[in-house]
Amino acid sequence: MDLQQESLKMHLENHGKMEIRCKAPLNDRHDLAVAYTPGVAEPCKEIKKQPDMAFEYTCRGNMAGICTDGTRVLGLGDIGAAAAMPVMEGKAVLFKRFGGVDAIPVCINEKDPDKFVAIVKALETSFAAINLEDISSPKCYDIEDKLKEIMDIPVFHDDQHGTAIAAVSAVLGALRFVKKDLKTAKIIMNGCGAAGTAIGRLLAEMGAENLIMAGRNDTLYEGCNWGKPLDRIQEMLAKTTNKNKISGKLKDVAVGADVLIGASSPGVFTEEIIKSMAPDSIVFSLANPVPEAMYDFAKAAGARVAGTGRSDAPNQVNNVNVFPGVFRGAIDVRAREINEQMKIAATYAIANLIDDKDLREDYVVADAFDKRVAPAVAAAVAKAAIETGVARKIMDPADVYKHTEELLAGY
Repeated sequence: MDLQQESLKMHLENHGKMEIRCKAPLNDRHDLAVAYTPGVAEPCKEIKKQPDMAFEYTCRGNMAGICTDGTRVLGLGDIGAAAAMPVMEGKAVLFKRFGGVDAIPVCINEKDPDKFVAIVKALETSFAAINLEDISSPKCYDIEDKLKEIMDIPVFHDDQHGTAIAAVSAVLGALRFVKKDLKTAKIIMNGCGAAGTAIGRLLAEMGAENLIMAGRNDTLYEGCNWGKPLDRIQEMLAKTTNKNKISGKLKDVAVGADVLIGASSPGVFTEEIIKSMAPDSIVFSLANPVPEAMYDFAKAAGARVAGTGRSDAPNQVNNVNVFPGVFRGAIDVRAREINEQMKIAATYAIANLIDDKDLREDYVVADAFDKRVAPAVAAAVAKAAIETGVARKIMDPADVYKHTEELLAGY
């Protein structure tokens, strides 16, 4: 049985991947009276007096909403909200397994961004945080920005920021291994959609000064002419990257590059392109399920370090290293938002899990099942939230680390 048929069989037999379990005993009439009427009136009255007590008295305190309109699902495109449900449900079980976060799929059959924003805003009182997922660009930028502006809980578009944190942490590990510096390394980011631009923005924020964003036919630079208007994020990157205004297709600009990252299309990193890079080159191909260059292909073409988003090859660059810990840390300190400092803290937390002495060509990225990942990310994010003043609750980051460990101890 191939993987596709096995997945269909599993989903059909289990009617999906998640269910609700009761935390309170319900064995007799007394239990029923405590959990429901008349006892349930008491927490209701306390929350009426102090709305924030909903985080303490109810599941809201550990609940994230995974919200999508189904307009850009994995590599499937605009398949609609209903068809997006298996992916959102899968994301929910990853939240639980890797971060101890209870998450609910919220597949919203509304493609108008303003209406979508209004619906998500109306759901705020049910959740401690919102994960935006599989929303097409460029509207995903406006949706996230509007929700961050009007909501008092974290809003995080994982396709942008989770991917960026995972990718940049991998780049940091690889650069340490080949003994090159982020500031001076020539970095080519191929792909200027939601994921690619988020990676570019984070690289720039963390000090990359020789960064070129490459599109399908040309690079981004101030004044470039793509034959169509740039979106506002591309416009910003055009002004802040590629200061020398180097123009050309990928095969031209990749010559002499130290790092090549793809969030674009299958197979576009050819042998010629990889061979043209600098010695000790780094190639991360993140298109899914078929990357820009398969791991073995990139290595054979001359890459010193290679990685993909796939779990069947070394150096897997996967958002599962990111969002469970990010949300865990943000929820534990009851953060109002996930800001840039929290994202940078998460990036370094993942990158620094591997000591210099342990780095290898096939091990510059921490494994998704490494039990240190989520606690380290959660603690770093919580610390950054406290230091930047967006935390409602002050906790010792060491306690956040321990809490995360305890939540995951059963796995």
